Amino acid sequence: MIAALSVSDLMLTRGERTLFSALSFATSSGEAVALIGANGAGKTSLLRAVAGFIRPEAGKIAFHDEDKDLVEPDLARAHEVHLLGHLDGLKGARTAREELMFQSQWLGHSHDGIEEAIEILGLKPLLDLEVRKLSAGQRRRLALARLIGSPRALWLLDEPLSPLDARWREAVGAMMARHLAGGGLILAAVHDPLPIPARPLDLGAGR
Repeated sequence: MIAALSVSDLMLTRGERTLFSALSFATSSGEAVALIGANGAGKTSLLRAVAGFIRPEAGKIAFHDEDKDLVEPDLARAHEVHLLGHLDGLKGARTAREELMFQSQWLGHSHDGIEEAIEILGLKPLLDLEVRKLSAGQRRRLALARLIGSPRALWLLDEPLSPLDARWREAVGAMMARHLAGGGLILAAVHDPLPIPARPLDLGAGR
């Protein structure tokens, strides 16, 4: 299980523009880090780089186990990392039940986790509806369900609370707190504060 993430002297670019350079930070089990900064500062790009979808121009991203030994990046990303993007990535023609099962099974589900996700996120009344008929908030809750349905150590979250109302923001905050209490890690790009204690990491004003 991933117990720590370290980023050293990281440089990311978009086209010919440098998003940031010489970025270094570390986080470990039980901690949440909130990525803040203006639009264009590189918050989403950093999440995608940690997930392995963007190759840095320079620097290193490393995963560590409980003994502080390095975990092979491909193995860590395949089995211990969740990326929940700003876009939900849901298939509109499937029912919510079909989509939840597909997402969870593809990522390595647990039956108890799926049932727990349905309960915590209030999905039972939505399961037989097509995803395209769900509201933005309902779709977000369905997307978030994979975090519980397929437990993994490191959550990479891009604006996880948008467009949830106060009730569901509180529920997701409880999910996050429970994940951290169990030794998980959270790295989240945010504009609004997370509903849990989080260490801010300011990526700047953008360019």
